Amino acid sequence: MSDISLTSQLRARGLNDDDLARLRRRGDLVRVRRGAYALPSKLEPVDTWDAEDRHRLLIAATAPQLASGAVISHASAAVLHGLPTWPEALNRVQVSRSRNYGGKTRTVVAVHCAPFLPTEVTEIDGIPTTTLARTVVDLARSRPFEEAVAAGDRALTLRLAPATLISVMRRMERWPNIRQARRVVAFLDTGSESAGESVSRVRIADEGLPAPQLQRQITNAYGRAIGRVDFCWDAQRTIGEFDGKIKYGRLLEPGQTSQDVIFAEKLREDELRDNGWQVVRWLWGDLYRPGVLRGRLIRAFTRAG
Repeated sequence: MSDISLTSQLRARGLNDDDLARLRRRGDLVRVRRGAYALPSKLEPVDTWDAEDRHRLLIAATAPQLASGAVISHASAAVLHGLPTWPEALNRVQVSRSRNYGGKTRTVVAVHCAPFLPTEVTEIDGIPTTTLARTVVDLARSRPFEEAVAAGDRALTLRLAPATLISVMRRMERWPNIRQARRVVAFLDTGSESAGESVSRVRIADEGLPAPQLQRQITNAYGRAIGRVDFCWDAQRTIGEFDGKIKYGRLLEPGQTSQDVIFAEKLREDELRDNGWQVVRWLWGDLYRPGVLRGRLIRAFTRAG
């Protein structure tokens, strides 16, 4: 977490408003939000930032200015826990207060009011934050289904127990959108290895297609491993692969280039086809084009006979 200096701290060092303005013009201070600054030397190069990086910095600048008892929650807590988020969920720092009244949305902060137990709060980089389980349930009640599933799937891979999620939901029996939260938790699967795979599972279910096996190891007729695939429909002899833009980078071995990995992937796909499998690939954009994924899979099922 980047070092943040509050305006009050800088004034205590003898700096006035004119000094702060001069330091900003010279690039010696970067204004993160009202009342909070960072030193350029403490920041990563801006051209390497993504939405989560920017939001972490905003959280760091906001947390010291929060009223006592407020904790980072919802999508902001998801960022701190390392769960996938969508950019539109990160427009403001999400904060919760343990009471039933007073929720409000401001320019930088969105305040949610919902009771939480002391056991539902942890610290991340010294910042009070809702626990992994409480964060997932809050997202499941407030975000679109596929976004909540992506976060929940990742949380399970971080060793969050489903029973812990159920325990958190039990206290929320009459809370808004708890029925959707139950649907999300029931749908979670540790087999999804990326947000794209999680959203793919949601789309496959929405399209009324058979549920696939996840991370299936495929072998040839002699029992030799060909490779592990994202999705597999045994009865339809069809394999599905989600191609995220960073997937091949993650597969790089020391000394390999992306071209090496792509070529190896082509050879693997050729071998899968030679062994009687249909192979269907899709990208992020395909998941948001109605009917595209269903059409490709149905055609593959038909070809497989």
